[in-house]
Amino acid sequence: MSKVSRRAVIGGAAGVGAAAVGFGGGYALARDADVERSHVVPFRGPHQAGIVTEAQDRLHFAAFDVITDKREDVVDMLQKWTAAAERLTHGHEVTPDGAVGLGDYVPPSDTGEALGLSAAHLTLTIGFGPGLFGPSAAYPDRPDRFGLAARKPAGLTDLPAFAAEKIEPQRSYGDICVQACADDPQVAVHAIRNLARIGVGVVSVRWSQLGFGRTASTTRAQDTPRNLFGFKDGTANIRADETDDLNKWVWVDEADNPPAAQWMTGGTYLVARRIRMDIEPWDRANLLEQELIVGRTKGPGAPLGQVGEFDEPDFQVTSGRAPVIPRNSHVAVTNPKNRGGVRILRRGYNFTDGSDGFGHLDAGLFFIAFNRDSHSQFIPMQHDMSRKDAMTEYLIPNGSAHFAVPAGLKPGEYWGQHLFS
Repeated sequence: MSKVSRRAVIGGAAGVGAAAVGFGGGYALARDADVERSHVVPFRGPHQAGIVTEAQDRLHFAAFDVITDKREDVVDMLQKWTAAAERLTHGHEVTPDGAVGLGDYVPPSDTGEALGLSAAHLTLTIGFGPGLFGPSAAYPDRPDRFGLAARKPAGLTDLPAFAAEKIEPQRSYGDICVQACADDPQVAVHAIRNLARIGVGVVSVRWSQLGFGRTASTTRAQDTPRNLFGFKDGTANIRADETDDLNKWVWVDEADNPPAAQWMTGGTYLVARRIRMDIEPWDRANLLEQELIVGRTKGPGAPLGQVGEFDEPDFQVTSGRAPVIPRNSHVAVTNPKNRGGVRILRRGYNFTDGSDGFGHLDAGLFFIAFNRDSHSQFIPMQHDMSRKDAMTEYLIPNGSAHFAVPAGLKPGEYWGQHLFS
């Protein structure tokens, strides 16, 4: 984790001899500023940060219900959120001196737990759920409170039910989501906490999820991580430098929506799924069974029958009459070669939320994926996984949500401006 104490750096410089204080102090301050800049991910750009950004190690994801019927209150909150988010991603307080400098008898405008920490590559990514536009799975009788029904993008619907899932409404849905990713868990939690505080009276937290240990790589500089089953995960993920595939499979095109929903051009759709892993039975399965279920070796992560992790899986190779990679293995069911080339961008995290009260870990994968059209990319794959994937025996999806993630911001713009304007 990346933690940089400004006080420690400056204090170290203060311990040198008097003749060197001016030089040493100036050097320390300059060095500290360089460290801060190196830990900052640009907040504005053509696309929101936190999608193709090199995946950080920590997550705090929150889904909010909008509890007001006043459009102007939602816009005002989004403007305040944007200003705060931009400051937070630069390692600053929500407002200057907001934690301790506003006076003894004024509530601080920043909760203060990130004082002395670097920006830690914090990214904040916002998305809008179906319920913001009218009826949804969470609120089937809800009216179009904000006059946005005509601006609902074509791809934004509640996800359908899938086989073998046990969806809990209190872990699902939401009108607005914010994904906070950082190298430091305290930085990510601080960001969500302060946005929730700013939104009091306008939104309430419906559910949230902490995550650790990314389960996908978004750049080639990153090694492939392992999930809680101990296997490398996300080998075939789209990388940030694959611009053609990003344009084809991730970024929404102008042709995807009618004129009223063009605010989604350059955006993407976020799928969030809380998937509890049945850890204890998995740990009792022998190594061969585990590898046949996954379709890869547990050590190097190579497709069965191959040597290296990034070797192309060969689904035609057989051992006797049986395929070396079983047809119901996770690799066979999800690999783009068996899905007409269709790909998604994964950005999930491991989680462990204590135990379930019956001696079993409440642990698993908080699955996050971005795609251009969930109806032709994620949903068909999930239907096949739920019916054909041998790994499903060890998975219990119990949370589900779908959000429209707009494009990035130009200078002076706020989150949701093109939707509400």
